[in-house]
Amino acid sequence: EQIAKVAQTAGRVLITGESGTGKELIARAVHRASKRSMGPFVKVNCAAIPAELIESELFGHEKGAFSGAVAKKRGRFELADGGTLFLDEIGDMDLDMQTKLLRVLQDGVLRRVGSKEFKRVSARIVSATNKDLLSFIKESRFREDLYHRLNGINIVLPPLRERREDVPLLAEHFLKQQAKQSGQGPRNLTDEALDLFLRYDWPGNIRELENEIMRASALS
Repeated sequence: EQIAKVAQTAGRVLITGESGTGKELIARAVHRASKRSMGPFVKVNCAAIPAELIESELFGHEKGAFSGAVAKKRGRFELADGGTLFLDEIGDMDLDMQTKLLRVLQDGVLRRVGSKEFKRVSARIVSATNKDLLSFIKESRFREDLYHRLNGINIVLPPLRERREDVPLLAEHFLKQQAKQSGQGPRNLTDEALDLFLRYDWPGNIRELENEIMRASALS
């Protein structure tokens, strides 16, 4: 219900929750339910791109802008024009890049690395993090003004241990998924296995549950 309401707005969304709780799935659901659903959904993993390359990845670059820039390249902002740009692991972005991102969010225009031309783009920003950004702000590791720019609407994903009633539903879903992928018949959890699943805390959250179901399906 929350996703459906949020999707109809134009506001920026910040999804917070532990690793493995399904933040990217929520971001994609917001995109699919929004008026931008016919546009592209472009993901950027801010933790996976080296600091010296992320500006080029986000904003693009001109040919010859730096060593190795052998051709002009459009950045993720341009690729997401008319759709949704998903900034995953936004808490891992370094402060210098945070400043440049803030400027683009404030002005609505960007400049490719090595270019003097400004471009206006229209991409809805959805961000996600498993970090405590308010603590990062106190430690001067995250810009407070950027936080408020990104945190238009906050969707909080609780860990699986706080919603154990979802475990049987998720387990059944993953069992059906595994059966379909392997071409085997449907499998069921025994009462003993389900009881164990319900008592376990799942520190890896839904991702850990999916992996356990995959292993059990393969080995049973």
